[in-house]
Amino acid sequence: MRGSDERSGSLFSYVDVESRIAADHPLRLIREITNEALAGLDAAFERLYATEGRPGIPPERLLRASLLQLFYSIRSERQLMERIDFDLLFRWFVGLGVDDPVWDPTVFTKNRERLFNTGIAAEFLSALLALPRVRKLLSRDHFSVDGTLLKAWASMKSFQPKDGSGNPPGGGRNGERDFRGEKRSNDTHSSVTDPDARLYRKGAGRESVLCYMGHALMENRNGLAVGGDVTHATGTAEREAAIAILDSRVTARRITLGADKGYDVADFVEALREREVTPHVAINGNIRKSGKPRRTAIDRRTTRHPGYAISQVVRKRIEEIFGWSKSVGGLVQVKLRGLAKVKALFTFGLAAYNLIRLPKLLAVPT
Repeated sequence: MRGSDERSGSLFSYVDVESRIAADHPLRLIREITNEALAGLDAAFERLYATEGRPGIPPERLLRASLLQLFYSIRSERQLMERIDFDLLFRWFVGLGVDDPVWDPTVFTKNRERLFNTGIAAEFLSALLALPRVRKLLSRDHFSVDGTLLKAWASMKSFQPKDGSGNPPGGGRNGERDFRGEKRSNDTHSSVTDPDARLYRKGAGRESVLCYMGHALMENRNGLAVGGDVTHATGTAEREAAIAILDSRVTARRITLGADKGYDVADFVEALREREVTPHVAINGNIRKSGKPRRTAIDRRTTRHPGYAISQVVRKRIEEIFGWSKSVGGLVQVKLRGLAKVKALFTFGLAAYNLIRLPKLLAVPT
């Protein structure tokens, strides 16, 4: 018998949102772990908010909604609010009831911006890694580090001379600008849209773009991100950020650090050894213009051990972190301006990547 396509509106609903979510849905475990980490930040939230005044959006809901935006590649806060409004899964994850109104996109954005400006993204990542069932998945001895470019939310036409000279753009709303014959560098030019962005190219033959440089520290057991930073894009930023991340971690153990050949610099390798870090850095054997191979800072003291070859294989998994953050998390071009805001977003993206990985990792018997 053919069913009827007639619709009748119901005044009341007696079905709990919890019962609409499948028992084996991956977001169930992710939400449980997220809530455990957020519970550890309760004291930090108390310090950030005043005791009097009109209640704002709960910080826990702000962070859970921001996680959904990264998980599901939602491009804007307006689209996120629209999705939360009609999607029961999103309402359940954030903590809203069926009848609870969603927030205005501008109000949500302003509240989250103020929250991220306090450094809460880094605290959330630390709280996540400190959970007992997560901590047992982490290596305490072997790590890898790498950097990636994060395209800034600024156009090349915004990169103008600091002294105000240069050819003005053409007429119209989005006029063309002629760069021919103009030598541009970060010393003489800056972006009027995002002054913290820098003109940089990753390698020879690649185009120069306005960007930041994101850095991640990965533990080698399961490939989870345990630290991160965002800096201005320079030729030495990767090595300087790696040292800064290591210095921020308090440990008395001797560790190994895997890295690509861009880190094969004598000063960097010496700095690692001074910190009792074994440099498992790939050998840079590029041929100089003179025809002779470049002299490496890595010698047989390091390469003769089997662990060096293992680190050279495992360290490449850090590209999975960058790949997910850019393709799924939408960080291939950040939609925020300013170094502090981009750093908070990138760090929060590392935490989101870990949360995506955890359900399968925790399902494996140990």
